[in-house]
Amino acid sequence: MKISILVPLYNEEEFVATLLERAIAAPLPDGFEREIVVADDGSEDASVQEVEAVAEKYPGVIRLLKSAHNQGKAAALRRAIAEARGEFSIIQDADLEYDPNEYVKLLRPLVEGRADAVFGSRFLSSGERRVLYFWHSLANHLLTGMCNVFADLNLTDMETCYKAFRTSLLQSIPIRSQRFGFEPEITIKLAQRQARIFETAVSYNGRTYEEGKKIGLRDAFEAFWVILKTAFSRDIYAAKDKDILDAFASAPNFNRWMADTIRPYIGRNVLEIGAGMGNLTRQLLPGRKRYVATDIDREHLERLSDRLSHRPRLEIAELNAAIPQSGTPFQGQMDTVICLNVLEHIEDDREALRTIRALLQDGGRAVILVPSGQSLYNALDEELGHFRRYSEAELRERMTAAGFEVETVLSFNRISRPGWWLNGTILKRRTISRLQLRNFDRLVWLWRRVDAYLPWPQTSIIGIGRRRMETPPSGIANQEFSVRET
Repeated sequence: MKISILVPLYNEEEFVATLLERAIAAPLPDGFEREIVVADDGSEDASVQEVEAVAEKYPGVIRLLKSAHNQGKAAALRRAIAEARGEFSIIQDADLEYDPNEYVKLLRPLVEGRADAVFGSRFLSSGERRVLYFWHSLANHLLTGMCNVFADLNLTDMETCYKAFRTSLLQSIPIRSQRFGFEPEITIKLAQRQARIFETAVSYNGRTYEEGKKIGLRDAFEAFWVILKTAFSRDIYAAKDKDILDAFASAPNFNRWMADTIRPYIGRNVLEIGAGMGNLTRQLLPGRKRYVATDIDREHLERLSDRLSHRPRLEIAELNAAIPQSGTPFQGQMDTVICLNVLEHIEDDREALRTIRALLQDGGRAVILVPSGQSLYNALDEELGHFRRYSEAELRERMTAAGFEVETVLSFNRISRPGWWLNGTILKRRTISRLQLRNFDRLVWLWRRVDAYLPWPQTSIIGIGRRRMETPPSGIANQEFSVRET
């Protein structure tokens, strides 16, 4: 396993070579190796040459990303984060203010699986720090306090430049800042993602402005602005399809409607394919003897673990319905498999249905929800990665061919069809408005009562099918009986 050490660089000719030597010599947790990604931000001194000289001494350890123009620390970090290949990433400034010998301390909560991000605090009791500017410290405390208010956290040092993350989480969050706004932006977005944030005390050898410190009053005002802007937006996923899923996480009434619709068809031992962030899992888990929530996205699985780790009957696992072998650990064990808004994302949906069938006991039931009506396919479907929408006949045919006896096909959610058509077909929008969704969710109590009487087709259909019981040829059955009897 690998640690990515991310070094934003601008005009640090005097310090960067020493920093890199220390980062290479610093201890790491057992079983880890390191890579160092240096993102130069248009340095005007000999910083790049210093990095290249050290990189020659340690082939394959240091990668240098160059920029022709100075854009800011966050811009440099954005490039370094995209290039990180390690399981975990540490942000290490090039100015020697933070000690690489503390990597193990910073990484410990991540390696032990207790944290998603760790902040190295200069103000927790422990370690040592150089005593410097009062006004700089006051601004830091004010910014940290303001960030805590909007993020609902209790950090002691939001502005610390010494932070470590799970790399996949960090790469999934869009960074919009250019300069020193990175610190409040990433903090608030981590809070909005419900990430587990830890703090650990670190030593700090701050430098004066005469010694080259770059952050100033302008950056303090920028940080205030970034806090306000980030707090009142929810720009927390780099991938638009995940942003839409997150929007549905704030529609509890709609999720309850969907859960209530399929609940009569669900047994005691349930496997959910494509559980995502757990919007339906939380609704359907009560009353089950065993509930396995699966997904293919690492961040979804992590968020499921964070939100539902206290539920003793819940198992969380990676399973890709498009790959039959991934379901092997659960083959033939479940009495119900739920697959909601997943099949349309899989190019070979017939193979996926056969995978679902293999997970079921004989007579077990599959509950398959898919979008309805190919004529409604539009920009929203494209953004979500849908290969198709289904007619009832198509869903029945595919389920039957995969070895299911289709009991019924339910219509679901007529009310949203005009809105889907307007936004995706007429307005060509590629995302769902959170405001629209919140307003829609507030009136779900009404939509549930009138939905069946609306004169236009449904937005989704739900196929309910049982795995056909296989009766082996009589000769084979007799041979098996004779072996068991012998």
